[in-house]
Amino acid sequence: MNRMPLAERAKILGLLVEGMSLRAVSRIADCSINTVTKLLVDVGTACAEFQDATMRNLPCKRIQCDEIWSFVGAKQKNVPAEREGEFGVGDVWTWTAICADTKIIASWMVGDRGAAAANAFIADLAGRLSNRIQLTTDGHKVYVDAVERAFGSDIDYAMLIKLFGEGPVSPERKYSPSEHIGTKTVRIEGEPNPAHISTSYVERQNLTMRMSMRRFTRLSNAFSKKVDNHMHAVALHFMHYNFGRIHKTLRVTPAMEAGVSDHVWSLEEIAALVKEPVAKARGPYKKKQAA
Repeated sequence: MNRMPLAERAKILGLLVEGMSLRAVSRIADCSINTVTKLLVDVGTACAEFQDATMRNLPCKRIQCDEIWSFVGAKQKNVPAEREGEFGVGDVWTWTAICADTKIIASWMVGDRGAAAANAFIADLAGRLSNRIQLTTDGHKVYVDAVERAFGSDIDYAMLIKLFGEGPVSPERKYSPSEHIGTKTVRIEGEPNPAHISTSYVERQNLTMRMSMRRFTRLSNAFSKKVDNHMHAVALHFMHYNFGRIHKTLRVTPAMEAGVSDHVWSLEEIAALVKEPVAKARGPYKKKQAA
């Protein structure tokens, strides 16, 4: 069986992290979509394991959290009755926590938007920090109990609640957001500094995710067909964002700014996290596999 050279694997990863679909990558890289999918699975798994072990004792002081919506297999309204309530079919949310200073994604999790997911996500975040932090979230109520469970009183926590007017009324504005008419801040715990109660950075990260992962594109058929592959794509995205992409404001990677890396990771280094080389299918259009 042929083995794909490291440079070719790096090229495929580069196309994926720039937001191309699996099928587009297979056409440009002239390889089977099975090869691209297997590479995503193998590298995504390795990236998740590496970051789970490396992202510890982070020096973050200000954290912003949010959830970003996507769907797997079908939109929630189209989920078959026999699969209703099954995780990985229909609505799927990606929870993210970004450091306002280093811009590192300190923790993320793919799950639903319920209380159990919030508890798991915030508990994971708490275990990665070395300092008392100021935390800002949106007004999603499940955060309150989750933060209390994970941090107790050892946190300065506030919610930033956005206020919106009426939604679009004309067909031309069907996909436009409602008018943002103001915000309200609510102190939940400790003494959060009002000047730093913000979710701007994490909301901007939502845009970065939608631009960098084709399966997050809305109003199209570019959605994940399997939740496992969805998770692998998220792990690859954050590996590249944290370790391999220079932040324009910082002029270094977020991982370098946070002190967990001493250099900019190349795509070859990310590809090399997989211990065994990925097998390369013979033809460019072998038996196709759903993403």
